[in-house]
Amino acid sequence: MVEVTEEVQKAEEYKAQANKNFKDKHYAAAVVGYTQAIELRPDYAIYWANRAAAHIRLEEYGSAIADATQAIEADPDYIKGYYRRGDANFALGKFKDAIKDLRTAAKRAPRDPDLRHKLSECEKAVKRIRFEEALATPESEITHVSDTIDLESMAVEESYSGPRMQEDGEGGYALTRDFVVAMMEEFKAQRLIHKRFAFQILLEARKLLRDLPSLVDIPVAPEGHITVCGDVHGQYYDLLNIFDLNGLPSADNPYLFNGDFVDRGSFSVEVIFTLLAWKVLEPSCIHLSRGNHESHSMNKMYGFDGEVKAKYSGLMLDVFREVFNWLPLAFVISDKVLVLHGGLFSRDDVSLDDLRKVHRNQEPPEDGLMCECLWSDPAPQPGRQLSKRGVGLQFGPDVTKAFLEKNGLELVVRSHEVKEEGYEVAHDGRLITVFSAPNYCDQMGNKGAFVRFNGADMVPHFTTFEAVPHPDVKPMAYASSFLNYMM
Repeated sequence: MVEVTEEVQKAEEYKAQANKNFKDKHYAAAVVGYTQAIELRPDYAIYWANRAAAHIRLEEYGSAIADATQAIEADPDYIKGYYRRGDANFALGKFKDAIKDLRTAAKRAPRDPDLRHKLSECEKAVKRIRFEEALATPESEITHVSDTIDLESMAVEESYSGPRMQEDGEGGYALTRDFVVAMMEEFKAQRLIHKRFAFQILLEARKLLRDLPSLVDIPVAPEGHITVCGDVHGQYYDLLNIFDLNGLPSADNPYLFNGDFVDRGSFSVEVIFTLLAWKVLEPSCIHLSRGNHESHSMNKMYGFDGEVKAKYSGLMLDVFREVFNWLPLAFVISDKVLVLHGGLFSRDDVSLDDLRKVHRNQEPPEDGLMCECLWSDPAPQPGRQLSKRGVGLQFGPDVTKAFLEKNGLELVVRSHEVKEEGYEVAHDGRLITVFSAPNYCDQMGNKGAFVRFNGADMVPHFTTFEAVPHPDVKPMAYASSFLNYMM
């Protein structure tokens, strides 16, 4: 029996308020409340496990694992400690670690149906990985799927009533602005384009991207401008709203979309085809950087894999993977602004030339410059810390300042994190986070934002916007059922 001291009573009050914030989907506020409770009762497992759950909702899986571990240390019989740690490890793709905790939890609660389902999904994932490893082909012997696609064999049937590319007189087709605009309307009406045209967009995009360096320089004339958008995450109708607010892409109205085009939202196919089609139509009108979700492991769990197979085919998914591997990792705008999806690096000596030379035609590694480009996050405190996500690192304002000074830059723009107002200025004005998926996953209540830079001064100008209605297809509709049990 715990003595109800003033300290215990206050901790329970903090927990009750944090629980309310969690229920109302204010997860960052919930973390604060659970932290206050933990400070008063650090040996109470429930507070640690509850904070782990809030970190999971914020996609801070590294912090969730640390908190769940503390819960287990405080009470080795507390089932939710193992449950939460298993959830976080699964979300990071660490299926073998997840299985250990879920099996331990299952022994303590053998009749819990959610737990049995999660354990089954985790075991399937491990079997799938072992199967893929057994079939793995040495890199020197790999045949690229894109090189085997025969567009001419894909006849466009007379019965197909959707938008058609312009015939080129030689049995082929050419992409036009009219087609891209009609395609966007087709997607808006929840219809797809013919696979012949879809594959052509992919193959032409791959060819364009393959010729780019890993860091791309974008000049902006003094009288010109460029708009930088953050994560879109399959929220196609919010992407259309961005174009309504800021105009369609063109050579005079260019965009840079900063990664995480797909996953989570259930219209990722529509988003990525729209962005790639504009890129193919006029390469200077849109620039696309790679996010951590343009990867095989993330797509298998968070929905893009299942969505492409449902709407087209597994063959198309293989081509998407090859396209994603050629997306640049970073951009420098007008020699002043570095744009990349995640953040900065574990080393002080990283130069822009180092980024240009990164070998990117691969799935993201677990460490190194490419990993940090895609996964790192800023932190308010100086120095470098372990990542709250469990991948990459956290870097402080001193790291940002030193990197900018070393490379003659003025500003870092990154994405990768939900922000309530759609953007956040940090690190003494030297770092901006921009996130363009409002009401993320239909539950976060955040605004979206984009940033416009005028070439004359490269000062950031922010536009925020609310989510718009979309058809009744829930986020994560194509994701791993394990993750839907976590939502």
